[in-house]
Amino acid sequence: MTFELLLTALALALIIEGLIPALFPNKWRAYVLKLAQETPQSIRSLGITIIIIGIILLWLAS
Repeated sequence: MTFELLLTALALALIIEGLIPALFPNKWRAYVLKLAQETPQSIRSLGITIIIIGIILLWLAS
């Protein structure tokens, strides 16, 4: 894996992460406020689920 590929992947992740707050700021804010009320275990489970989905997608792409 080259540094250029890693930088490209990071750039794409930042672009995708910025789309929702840029396009739907009110809905994003409501989601963040709701997320702040969740328990740490619930947030951790969500994070682990997202990581697993990412790993599966990465495995399918390679």
